[in-house]
This record gives sequence, C-alpha cells and structure tokens, in this order.
Amino acid sequence: MRILVISDTHGKVDEALKLIKNMEKPDLIIHLGDYVEDGEYIERETGIKVELVRGNGDFFNKKYEDDRVLEIGGKRIFLTHGHKYRVKYDVLSLLYRAEELEADIVLFGHTHVPLIVKENNILIMNPGSISFPRGYKSPKTYGIIEINEGVNVSIEKI
Repeated sequence: MRILVISDTHGKVDEALKLIKNMEKPDLIIHLGDYVEDGEYIERETGIKVELVRGNGDFFNKKYEDDRVLEIGGKRIFLTHGHKYRVKYDVLSLLYRAEELEADIVLFGHTHVPLIVKENNILIMNPGSISFPRGYKSPKTYGIIEINEGVNVSIEKI
C-alpha cells in the first residue's frame, strides 16, 4: 500500500492537488490537520480516500478526532496533529502515547518541519508542510509510506 502523508495545508491545496495529479497514485492519503476541510476537498477532487485528524486550527470542527489509530497492512499507525504533545519541543510525550497505543508508526504535523526518526522500535514521521514550510528557504515537503512486506518511509520535496 502506498500512502501520501500531508499536513498543515492551511487552506492552500493547489500544491497538493498538482502533486497528486503528477505522482504515482497513492492508495490512501493521510492529512494530519490544519485544515481538515482541505483534506475533504482533496478527497472530492481526486477520488482518493483521505483519513483526517484535527489540528489546533480545526478546533471548531467537531466532525473529526484529535487522535486516531489506523490498522494498515498489519501495522498500527497513530495519527495526531501533535499540538497536544508539545512536539515543537520534542517528541517524548508523543512517543509515550504511541507506546500506550502499541503503535508501530506515529504520524504528526504542527511544526511544519519534516522529521523521520525511530525510537523504541516506533517509526515517527512528520511530513513537514506541502504549503507553508518553516525555516529560511525550507522546501515544501510531504511524506510517502510504502507498506508491503516491510515499511519504507521517505520525505520528499516539491
């Protein structure tokens, strides 16, 4: 299964739609919040299922949860925007929660900074932002997860 992971589009979905049109079609898209409406729009425009969680900018939208766990290809994937776990400072609280949930993979956003690390046998990924990267001359980024016999993850630049 090929999964496109995006976060923090903040109302600007043009890059995401252009990317999806020109890439190898993903089986699933995960949007990690800010803004969930963007994920809904992407699903309507592409016809590809989008799994969503709310971000700090989505606090009025009660339709979606802050945290979710998906089971895909025998892997437990913990989705969160990350703001409740102080991810701007470190990923320790996020890691503890992932351990409680027995997650194999954690996906979070909020910081707009891409990250892939493995801690305590848990893969942690932040795809960065496809619309508003943070940092001087930082590129727009997104994540790709391939789940087959194993798990391969990457951060890609636009």
